[in-house]
Amino acid sequence: MAQYDITTLGEILIDFTPAGISENGRNLFEENPGGAPANVAAASAKLGAKVAFIGKTGCDTFGQNAKAALESCGVFTGAMKEDSAHHTTLAFVTLSENGERSFSFARNGGADINLTAEDVDASLIKNSRILHIGSLSFTDEPSRSATREALKIAKGNGVLVSYDPNWRELLWKHASIGVETMKSLFTYADIVKISDDELELLYGANSSNAAQHILDAGAKLVCVTLGKDGVFYKTNSFQGIISIPNYPIKTIDTTGAGDSFTGALLYRLTRKSNALNFTKDELAKDLNFANAAATLCVSRRGAIPALASLEEVENLMRMF
Repeated sequence: MAQYDITTLGEILIDFTPAGISENGRNLFEENPGGAPANVAAASAKLGAKVAFIGKTGCDTFGQNAKAALESCGVFTGAMKEDSAHHTTLAFVTLSENGERSFSFARNGGADINLTAEDVDASLIKNSRILHIGSLSFTDEPSRSATREALKIAKGNGVLVSYDPNWRELLWKHASIGVETMKSLFTYADIVKISDDELELLYGANSSNAAQHILDAGAKLVCVTLGKDGVFYKTNSFQGIISIPNYPIKTIDTTGAGDSFTGALLYRLTRKSNALNFTKDELAKDLNFANAAATLCVSRRGAIPALASLEEVENLMRMF
């Protein structure tokens, strides 16, 4: 039996989230730990999954705080590395009036992209049911090689791979390189979560046809998040849309919403003896749960600090 339900690998950083205006009219920011794979790890662990994280921070307060945030959610951080030569990566978030975000990064020389293949704990991945990765660890070396090593270990040991092609154009040397790299990783994936915007970027087609491209590459489940409209899903046997009920929740900050969805979905799938053995009705329940977790996340600032507990998700779902 696997020791961990999920191991995630990739970037861990600090999101500086808008927190008002100073007396001098300057923007104020709140330090919130984040990074997509770290968010997914925290989301799953906070719900009750047994989760580990592989990544790298600097030997600084930001790194210490990010690691502590994962641990506070129950994530095993024993495979994390610290780098005295590189700083913890920082992201500055700008929010629109409806809570949608844009990012500016302080990542050149950041610790997360300096994760090496030697830093990857092979035994941890071998003893996990699912390895989850994103695309941003492929923007630079050596983290690109580290992630490929993790994928090689997973595929060689029967570990399922979950993949989220997270698009941040400013982090790629050329947009075309980013698009082709993101598409190439579908061949490794069993479970794919992708936003509708990212799906359109990669395939320029409607959800069903574009999702079929991903299934044809080898995935077994594709979930296309549609923001406030819920999620479109497709397998080789069935497809559908799971809408979000009219929950009495106000959107404050969408940072981490997709990662919260992914973490909640992986949590639900790992409650089964075979994560990919589900009926259409069972999957609908799992996706309703993931939608509820994401809804709670957007009602608070930040990513990891905004993640919901199992009790909170279940209480929200009882309203409908």
